[in-house]
Amino acid sequence: MSNYPVWYEHIHTCAQTGARLGKVHTPHGTFMTPAFMPVGTQASVKGMSPEEVYGMGAGIMLSNTYHLWLRPGSDIVAKAGGLHKFMNWKGAILTDSGGFQVFSLAKPKDVKEDGVKFSSHIDGRKLFLTPEISMQVQNDLGADIIMAFDECCPYPCDHAYADRSQAKTTRWLERCIEAHKRPDEQALFGIIQGSMYPDLRKKSADAITSFDLPGFAIGGISVGEPKNLFLDMIDCTVPLMPEDKPRYLMGVGTPDYLIEGACRGVDMFDCVLPTRMGRHGTILTDYGKKIIRDKKFAEDFGPMDPDCNCYACTNFTSAYVRHLIKANEMFGLRLCTYHNIYFLLMLMDRIRQAIAEDRLGDFRKEFYERLG
Repeated sequence: MSNYPVWYEHIHTCAQTGARLGKVHTPHGTFMTPAFMPVGTQASVKGMSPEEVYGMGAGIMLSNTYHLWLRPGSDIVAKAGGLHKFMNWKGAILTDSGGFQVFSLAKPKDVKEDGVKFSSHIDGRKLFLTPEISMQVQNDLGADIIMAFDECCPYPCDHAYADRSQAKTTRWLERCIEAHKRPDEQALFGIIQGSMYPDLRKKSADAITSFDLPGFAIGGISVGEPKNLFLDMIDCTVPLMPEDKPRYLMGVGTPDYLIEGACRGVDMFDCVLPTRMGRHGTILTDYGKKIIRDKKFAEDFGPMDPDCNCYACTNFTSAYVRHLIKANEMFGLRLCTYHNIYFLLMLMDRIRQAIAEDRLGDFRKEFYERLG
């Protein structure tokens, strides 16, 4: 047990890779790790019902503070009894801080010590987001895990900018801790920054992990950098994170990155990839992406993915799903989305099994061999 509302239980370490098999306990249930969190940006995983996502085995999902702050407003969600009741989700919920959305969507923006001034991407109205406001909104939303407000650097950025940014992120974390009003119910995670500079990653990790928090995240990567740099940043950051607390790699969801992150000891991942690809008629498989809307599938009367046991692949053909997409029927894109979420959740299940059997290194090798 733990004094935190969310805590990590270690089960096994893979002898081949050092990957961790574990559990994260939350006020709304326990989920196995490494885990992929489907993203419900606006309190809904696009195209899916909560029952479908939960039924696939997702024990936790992510919602976005920035979007829910703008609409319907965190006060309305609070009046509804919090996100769990508002969206009828049985499992755990993590809310991000709004920081990434501000730095990726909001233009123009003015980053100051107090916070960030920017214009809404919806209607252009002037907004001001601070660590205190992020905490208030997330306290209203009532997620099990909430994230500290941080500054996510663009890629590329120079060393001096990245250094100022990671230092500001630490100061903002102090303000988040002070403003957090529900520490007994919601676990606040700190975020390690530092862009693509190992020395700044260490400086940030040392500062952020010095705070007594129930979990920590790696932010500011998977923002357009090459894969070798992405892996280097994980390699230099994960060893600096506590072993007895969850490690969360933010914004990662491609199969290869999930495997690589797990091999390096990461416990939690999230990404909009499966729903975004599904809405464009593309699915994930062990052999790479398949663009089901392409003409070559017009007379393919087999499943979209012969190796998959999901609802879409066991009941419908590629030809039928392509027809739905070309006819602008929403069901076609729903089926692609269903498959993609199921595929990633099952991939994580296979990763966990490989860790338990001390063969994740072999699993990774076989994965790349299938991709060719």
